[in-house]
Amino acid sequence: MIIDVNSHVWFGLDQVGGEVAERLRHEQAERWGHLDASPAAHQEAMGCVDASFVIGFRSDRLGSSVPNEYVADFVARDPRRRIGVAGIDPMSDDAMDCLEAAISMGLTGVAVSPACQGFHPAHSSAMRVYERCNALSIPLFVTMIRPVTARAQLEFARPALWDEVARSFPDLPIVISQLGHPWVDETLLLLGKHRSVWSDISGVASRPWQLYGALLNAASFGVMDRLLFGSGFPHDLPAKAIEALYSVNSFSQGTPLPAVPRSLVRGIVERDTAACLGIDALITPRPTGLETEETSIVAIARSEPLAAPAPEPEKS
Repeated sequence: MIIDVNSHVWFGLDQVGGEVAERLRHEQAERWGHLDASPAAHQEAMGCVDASFVIGFRSDRLGSSVPNEYVADFVARDPRRRIGVAGIDPMSDDAMDCLEAAISMGLTGVAVSPACQGFHPAHSSAMRVYERCNALSIPLFVTMIRPVTARAQLEFARPALWDEVARSFPDLPIVISQLGHPWVDETLLLLGKHRSVWSDISGVASRPWQLYGALLNAASFGVMDRLLFGSGFPHDLPAKAIEALYSVNSFSQGTPLPAVPRSLVRGIVERDTAACLGIDALITPRPTGLETEETSIVAIARSEPLAAPAPEPEKS
């Protein structure tokens, strides 16, 4: 089973906020290409995975709002392959009301973004949100919208700031996106300290050298089993992220550099993320036999390397 734990949809670029939208429009041609987060694009991109988490987003600070109603409606159209996560801004006056409304819509997780929403992760208002998530036994997702713009407060993005939260709610599943980039080792240390804390590899998977170093360090920290597969769609595609993971040892081939054990890499890709986060999801595996470019990439990536051909016998 392959589950993408980090994907997004929106019906217009302005939903992510004027500052972010302006940067995206400026950089699309040279960096992001055509950034399509429409429901149709999401459905096509997710053809190579069995299910995906669809994460909402709200930041009053950035003027961003991907409504939870929109996410819930999209998830409801294919509930056996989509899991909805509500975007909640703990600094908003109606944060708790929005959380309760999201739960009533069938969303099964909450996403916050301290850097984009402007709060310390252990702020008292945010702790009330976490307390309710803990009572409902639903996971908490720590996100960072891309690209990072001037109004984001990076001092609140440090993964170590979640140590107090994890100590306060030891049973609350917390998922830190993008391996906490750029503080990857800080994230790995947190994963080793708290069994309730997880991280996804979205974003980092598109930077091969950083991915290689991060996975080597995760293996040395003994926390490869705490890493989850995520693409970060629409910025990256799940098929490309899977291909990057299975190609991670290309740097070490023919060199003294160590290799990341393939079995551990496969564990990331095929981890049952819903079960890890305590979500009772009825996931219907994707249909087989319908070959597409995306599914063929995944099939090639998952296959073990072919053995070298046996040498021909010497002629007498």
